[in-house]
Amino acid sequence: MKHLLGTAVLIACIGSARMGGATPGARPDILLIMPDQFRGDCLSAVGHPVLHTPNLDALAAAGTLFRRAYSTVPSCIPARFALLTGQQPQTSGIVGYASRPITVTTLPGGLAAAGYATAMVGRNMHQSPGSGNLGYQQQILGSTYVPDDDYDRELRRVAPESGGIRKVIESLGVDTNRWPAKPWALPEELHPTAWIVKKARGVIAETPGEKPLFLTASFYAPHPPLFPPARFFDKFMQASLPPVAMGSWVDQKPLRPEGDKSGARILLQGETLRRAQAGYFGLIEHLDEQIAPLVAEFKLRSERAGRPWIILVTSDHGEMLGDHGYFRKCEPYEGSANIPFIIAGSPQLGLRRGAQSQVPVDLEDVMPTLYDLAGVPRPASVDGYSVVAALRDPAAKVRPWVHFEHAPIYSEEQGFQAMTDGHFKYIWRPKTGREQLFDLAKDPHEEHDLAAVAASSAELKRWRERMVKRLAPRPEGFSDGVKLIAGRPYPRIQRKGTP
Repeated sequence: MKHLLGTAVLIACIGSARMGGATPGARPDILLIMPDQFRGDCLSAVGHPVLHTPNLDALAAAGTLFRRAYSTVPSCIPARFALLTGQQPQTSGIVGYASRPITVTTLPGGLAAAGYATAMVGRNMHQSPGSGNLGYQQQILGSTYVPDDDYDRELRRVAPESGGIRKVIESLGVDTNRWPAKPWALPEELHPTAWIVKKARGVIAETPGEKPLFLTASFYAPHPPLFPPARFFDKFMQASLPPVAMGSWVDQKPLRPEGDKSGARILLQGETLRRAQAGYFGLIEHLDEQIAPLVAEFKLRSERAGRPWIILVTSDHGEMLGDHGYFRKCEPYEGSANIPFIIAGSPQLGLRRGAQSQVPVDLEDVMPTLYDLAGVPRPASVDGYSVVAALRDPAAKVRPWVHFEHAPIYSEEQGFQAMTDGHFKYIWRPKTGREQLFDLAKDPHEEHDLAAVAASSAELKRWRERMVKRLAPRPEGFSDGVKLIAGRPYPRIQRKGTP
């Protein structure tokens, strides 16, 4: 019943916002909803076989869902670096799980300079201390691995018997990076997801109406620890759950049910798989339920101020969840790299409604897109693409393909370079020189590698040539402009960025 009521509130607010008129020239309020480790296929709007996400689906119905959206560097630190700066890894030099201080204009920083009130609630942006507050004038921080942040202090105060969030995790036997899953053991209102929504709603209520608001609601879910409220966990434990994808190209011999030392490779199966899926899917449905009043109150604030609104939903990266013998992220495959990317706006903005776009986009596109919609000039440091044209015109193109990558983290063989136009995906492993080619249109789960198929040799050659050209300016020496060169060092931070 709670779930249905939340959806009703959201739909009612969409209808109410349609009746309001915006003040001409008013900058739109902007809400960035950012879960962590959220797979792009985990929405009922795109046909997930068991998940029901009516509130996220309602946002997609009010705007555009970009089905071919990718994480620039699919792990938390570098992905958030790209989102915050609008820079591709070749420019920033952040090509793996590492960071350096951000010294360019950030997404919230530029909006603050343009007169926005800027606030972040929830999971931090994981950047180095030299980056300061990143342009967020207000921060209310809540995570599941940081002791003594705002959430942990409040949890200790209202539930002293819990011992804080770290003790809760330990007592449940779950982990902040692995697959064990159990239901949340405290009252639901104390769950990190519910706390983030409550605090974000407080920011909406307390921010003066005369100022446009840029609010980031940054969730830790569905990232492990996999501990949704019991009603969601139990639902999926009793459901018929989908099998993992297992490509014919996967060498399953080294895979073990207990996983490897890194936590990146595992043969996830049986009860272990069921519990991991129940935990992960449960966190997603809980998050979907919780955001309903947040979205409704955000829109109502804009309506009362005579201001347009924009809501963007995305994630830093996905979760392999056992696909092809992987858990976590940092891989080029769809579970890890493909992310949700939904942009909805009030009717005054003239955006398409209910569209699903196959245009390839990635995280550095967030900043230029929001700046364009807000009428804020883009700084010269930004090299992402605005997708505003695609929000209004189904025939509009953003770019022919996206490039994404990750330097090695769990093993030397893991690093990759990848490109996709939304139809084909090409992957090159700099350590070994291994190539893979997938036809995403026909093989969305990447179970059939076309790299060794003679009929696909011309397609493979086209993508290899694109990668040769793309990597030629790089300092690692991956390309000499004629061919790809394997075996070169691939540090997580480039010696220097290239324009």
